[in-house]
Amino acid sequence: MPELPEVETTRRGLDSVITGHQLNEIRIHHHQFRWPIPENLNQILQGHVLQACERRGKYLLLAFEHGVLIIHLGMSGSIRRVAPGEFLLKHDHVEFVFDNAEFRLNDPRRFGAVLWHPAENGDILNHQLLARLGIEPFDPQFTATYLHKALQDKKSAIKTVLLNGEIVVGVGNIYASESLFRARINPQTTAQTLSLARCKRLHQAIMDTLAAALESGGSTLKDYTGTNGEVGAYFAIHAAVYDKENVPCKSCGTPIRKIIQGQRATYFCPKCQRY
Repeated sequence: MPELPEVETTRRGLDSVITGHQLNEIRIHHHQFRWPIPENLNQILQGHVLQACERRGKYLLLAFEHGVLIIHLGMSGSIRRVAPGEFLLKHDHVEFVFDNAEFRLNDPRRFGAVLWHPAENGDILNHQLLARLGIEPFDPQFTATYLHKALQDKKSAIKTVLLNGEIVVGVGNIYASESLFRARINPQTTAQTLSLARCKRLHQAIMDTLAAALESGGSTLKDYTGTNGEVGAYFAIHAAVYDKENVPCKSCGTPIRKIIQGQRATYFCPKCQRY
């Protein structure tokens, strides 16, 4: 699933090209996504200028003067730039034709979303999909102290708490495993038992892990494609534990273990990440 670094990389690619430009047409080839794409979306947006390309959690927010287009990439979606008239690929479901560039949303599983939030409905951050999201990891308010305080009533395993996105967004499955390894914290540790000192390590590990993913292209999917068509999996090359079951730990040589938490795979070193 595209996580925060993938979505932020996509946002930056889009922002550098289409912000300030007119959307000439939206061509929708398949309306049935996680939620149906509005039938009249082209009528709503045709001829309007994109004011800003922003992000909240894993949601792309394309702001126009009369509302915001919400895009989620689902489990395996991507947005790439194409040449005018380029042949449609399988699973190219939505085309965004601006006055200076064309982009296509490709989503094999159609678990993503393309929704319209008109300005009269109020602040986009109060939208039901966004209102309960946790703090952004690069927000100055996300500190070790904030993390420690937020974990005090969390009785679930720390890996599970990180994934639910209510405390901090963007620490997806791969990045959670990698962050916990960097912090030397067992993923099964009850969240509320983490001391402030361990939260300081975890906070720094989250920041370092996400920063490294952004720097390397922000991709964790083998078939992830960026806005310019570049294939992803850059960060996966540098992963220390994720998808490395039985591979010797790079720090101590102990075989990496795999367990299932909340129906998601977790990878960790049983020696480096003791309770």
